[in-house]
Amino acid sequence: MPSGANKNHLRFLMLCIIWGSTWIGTKAGIQAVPPLVFAGTRFTAAGMLLLLYAWANGNIAGLKVRDGIRFTAASMLMITLCYGPLFWGMQYINSGTAAVLEMSLTPIALLVFALLLGEETLDGRRIFAIALGVCGLVVLFWPASAYVSLPEAFPGASLWGGLAVASAAFTYGYGSVLARPLLRSYPALFVSGVTTSFGGFVLLMVALAFEPGAVSALSGDWGMIAWLGWFFLVIFGSLIGYTTFMRLLRDIGASRAGSYAFVSPVIAVALGAAVFAERITVMDVIGIIVMLSGACLAMSGAPATEHAALES
Repeated sequence: MPSGANKNHLRFLMLCIIWGSTWIGTKAGIQAVPPLVFAGTRFTAAGMLLLLYAWANGNIAGLKVRDGIRFTAASMLMITLCYGPLFWGMQYINSGTAAVLEMSLTPIALLVFALLLGEETLDGRRIFAIALGVCGLVVLFWPASAYVSLPEAFPGASLWGGLAVASAAFTYGYGSVLARPLLRSYPALFVSGVTTSFGGFVLLMVALAFEPGAVSALSGDWGMIAWLGWFFLVIFGSLIGYTTFMRLLRDIGASRAGSYAFVSPVIAVALGAAVFAERITVMDVIGIIVMLSGACLAMSGAPATEHAALES
């Protein structure tokens, strides 16, 4: 049996591989389905499946009234207010710019809110690790964004799109830190199921109310490729990936768990080269090395599992 620290390192690696692969499913889906509908149905379905699995394994816990507000806030922040603006904003800015904004700000936001809410203490190693990872992301993605220009859908579209993508990192970071105390009292499967299903349902309702083509998209006439992407995201991105992140959040803290954002892009670049024959440049390699160095530095100080009483 691996030790608690080794188990968390394996979980971290698995999370990076999974979330580095989900961009393929997302790309396949949003080309055929309105983005918010695609995301809302994905999270709602995944949440319901997580709750069913938790119930079948005896991991359903009685929800305390005093925790209801925290569950609601975490669900809205991590799912609805994260993925709604993220998908909306990505329509108006270049993918390279979006990648730099979202992935570089996520670990920073996680650390900031963890410090503000007293979940973690300031650590020089952690700050240096995040700085390394951000530098690597900029080297990897920023040059690509300079060669693509999207037309302005309305005055200031790129500015508002960039702000929306940036806001997603902070809502996700705040929600993650709010969720950590819940993981001390409830099984990770239960917390994952509640936050995903509730947040996804609200996101779906918003899509049906405001997103063009959302109602007709519920007919399910998406095509095989989009459905394959949807199932991949539900099973791997949410059922496995999100629950793994919750367990890492519980065991090693928000900022260390959030350093997946420095490894997942490496997986995405490798898949792009393998699947779509995308070219990897010398600058890409430098960015990858810097990002991996930041992630290794962050995880090298990760504690062993703190809550052995909860399910692993």
